Amino acid sequence: MGIPSTSLRPCFAVALLLLALLLATDARPNDPMDPLLINDDYRMHPKISQPRKRSIPTNGRDEDDASYWEDVAKGILSDHLHRQYIRGVAKNVIMFLGDGMSVPTVSAARVYEGQLNGKPGEENTLSFEKFPFAGFSKTYCVDHQVADSACTATSYLGGVKTNLGVIGVTGAVKRGNCTESLDMSTHVHSIMKWAQDAGKSTGVVTTTRITHASPTGAYGHVAERNWESDADVVASGEDPDACSDIAEQLVRGHTGYKLNVIMGGGRKNFRPKGVLDEENFEAVRLDGVDLIEEWTKKKAADGSAFKYVWNKEDLAGVQSETTDYLLGLFAGDHMDYNLKADHDKDPSLREMTEKAIEILQKNENGFVLFVEGGRVDHAHHDTMAHLAVDETVEMAKAVQAAVDKTNEADTLIVVTADHAHTMSYAGYPQRGHPILHIGGTSDVDDLPYSTLSYANGPGYKHPMSNGDRYDISKDDMNDVSYHYPGTVPLGSETHGGDDVAVYARGPWSELFTGSFEQNFIMHAMCYAAQIGPAASWGPTPRTRALKSDCPKGLN
Repeated sequence: MGIPSTSLRPCFAVALLLLALLLATDARPNDPMDPLLINDDYRMHPKISQPRKRSIPTNGRDEDDASYWEDVAKGILSDHLHRQYIRGVAKNVIMFLGDGMSVPTVSAARVYEGQLNGKPGEENTLSFEKFPFAGFSKTYCVDHQVADSACTATSYLGGVKTNLGVIGVTGAVKRGNCTESLDMSTHVHSIMKWAQDAGKSTGVVTTTRITHASPTGAYGHVAERNWESDADVVASGEDPDACSDIAEQLVRGHTGYKLNVIMGGGRKNFRPKGVLDEENFEAVRLDGVDLIEEWTKKKAADGSAFKYVWNKEDLAGVQSETTDYLLGLFAGDHMDYNLKADHDKDPSLREMTEKAIEILQKNENGFVLFVEGGRVDHAHHDTMAHLAVDETVEMAKAVQAAVDKTNEADTLIVVTADHAHTMSYAGYPQRGHPILHIGGTSDVDDLPYSTLSYANGPGYKHPMSNGDRYDISKDDMNDVSYHYPGTVPLGSETHGGDDVAVYARGPWSELFTGSFEQNFIMHAMCYAAQIGPAASWGPTPRTRALKSDCPKGLN
């Protein structure tokens, strides 16, 4: 191409300058805070629907107005300044455990619940997030950086940290060592034992098998968390006559048998192999014993007012005023996820919690109740984030039910998790964008990524045959069982080692602030209730509440 004539040279120079500016713009640095990258409308993958338009979530007031946020801050400050420190003895203690309920899980569940109610979601607050005090617990085991549900159950219910995979015994017991676990000096007593000694009623409610790791922390002492039935003990090469299984300890153990309320799944571990339960689920026990029948016969012989139930209708029919002991086993294995359950047959965690409180609160000495939303953990292991956040919302409903049925002045409620998971909540999706869907598109390969994803697990998406990253826009992310992307392929996603949040309301709830070892939770609950050794670790709780003076103008 020849050189332009003299008259065209200025125009040619301008064109070159514009071209250079255009190239410079296209080659801009990959700044994660570049507004063009943050704007979903710019980066949104063409196959993905646009995010919903941002709405005004609060009574028509505009969030773009600085006064709105000043009023929000003023309200929070006022709450703090008016906060009451309730220092009387906790007549009742309720501990809620979201198994695997990491901080990102709580955040995502908050948005999910808000969006279920037609709001953007980010401004939403889960029931337990309204509690006045919160802190963080460190979840590691004696022998592992990242914990499991066994060592942690021993920690927050027994007050002692121990080894991965063992429950209700100290770190002197190695996992799977039957002989070491028989040494009574290694046994760790749970808050349930101390409550029973003090004449309180006790209960355990879970959506998992009642013999699973977390609930076992309330009553069991085992060297292997998987010894849920005698068949499991035999399968590990140990003698079930020497080391009793978890189901047996629940029915025959000192603490387990005295539990007033027992609700969850896991019928298969209580009946003989070959026997079909109420829903034709085959049992697994090898000793030929029906522990459910044994429990009912022993309660009858004791002259106790008891009831065994296996479905929602039977549970609803239980007369709380005349029932002192309730055994409810609602599934052969774990109870179904809320989004997959038959709600005509399966009670919700909220319904089980309500019935438990109604039965337990008849005791004038008070009660201690442990409630686990256990399937949060299972959903995370399968990288099914939709189910995980939904189970978290279900637990939040149960917490609200407990708040509604108790008095803050005499009931300490603690909500926490045993350990974290590897789910992250990331990217730059716009406000109100569907939490369970695409969060944006990569500026490197022009392929979409999800807002929620995992560090590892079965959600790993293998690259395409040409080496490109898998395009998740091809997937049906509306499927509640969708496996969200994971970075490392594993058959089961792992736990996370990060700290977990602790929320508290009621007597001495201010103890659960700051950062502390997980085993402190049990001792703080015992101190508040004045039961167990921790009752003497400080001054006797006062019977009045201390209320902060509030500056004028913030009343």
